[in-house]
Amino acid sequence: MQYGKLPGIDKPISRLVQGTIPIGTNHLEASFKLLDDVYALGCTTFDTAHVYGNGDVERAFGKWLEHMGERDKVVIIGKGAHHSQDRQRVTPHDITSDIFDTLARLKTDYIDLYLLHRDNPDVPVRPIVEVLNEHFKAGRIHAFGGSNWTHNRVQEANEYAKAHGLQGFSASSPNFSLADQVKEPWANCITISGPKNVEAREYYAGNHLPLFTWSSLAGGFFSGRFNRENLDSFTEYFDKLCVDCYCYEDNFKRLDRVKEYGAETGLSIPQVAMAYVMSQPLDIYALVGCQNGAEFAANIAALEHHLSPETSAWLDLRSDTH
Repeated sequence: MQYGKLPGIDKPISRLVQGTIPIGTNHLEASFKLLDDVYALGCTTFDTAHVYGNGDVERAFGKWLEHMGERDKVVIIGKGAHHSQDRQRVTPHDITSDIFDTLARLKTDYIDLYLLHRDNPDVPVRPIVEVLNEHFKAGRIHAFGGSNWTHNRVQEANEYAKAHGLQGFSASSPNFSLADQVKEPWANCITISGPKNVEAREYYAGNHLPLFTWSSLAGGFFSGRFNRENLDSFTEYFDKLCVDCYCYEDNFKRLDRVKEYGAETGLSIPQVAMAYVMSQPLDIYALVGCQNGAEFAANIAALEHHLSPETSAWLDLRSDTH
């Protein structure tokens, strides 16, 4: 496992971050085994959210924290202020409410890294930055940032913070994968993938802002199950979502090259896709949703396989030279 650091967090942050969506209080034994297994493999960092399972995921994770008894070694990423069916909830009231809910569910007195799950560009950055600073100064959150915020809004928030002597965003969490996200899977999703998002990637590289990127396998596109001929056969919701968002010819050309490179190196399709993400000149921590320890171990192997800039350019169609 490889690790990095974030200002305000005095623990090693694993470059692979295990998502907690698979866990729940109705299957605690299996949930504990998953978390125990990935922790034993060197994963120190886990991604949670106020909205996951209507709170049940955070409650299950809180029970695991009690069970394992090493809170001081675990880095928790909490997310809040997700929009509801009724309104966009990026307000000081909702941020505060969600933070207190999460702390109660996790049975802890602080969240290592707190990310706003969505943005509302109609809300000025001032009240958002100020309320996050209130919780930062109170010690409830040790660092904060935005998930699905554009780099322009992140820059605006940090410029406001700097001008007023406040703590700014320490991290951003957009989508990033080898595949171009042609359509967003859900409303208000932000991606930095593909040729149209070069400016965003250059911003993050130039400012050395850590990225906690989600959906490295492009919603399952790089699972190996999708090809040009079988797209009409998928009936499950998330499979159809992948078809709608990622199954386009340029991405299939990328997939063809992934298969070719995998055949040369012995890596699986998912491993090549993960290696691509982790080989970029960015400070990346990849969010993964592994179902068991074996899947997590396969991701570690991909993490250790560094792609050259030339290979990355060939895989993402910027070059025809391999």
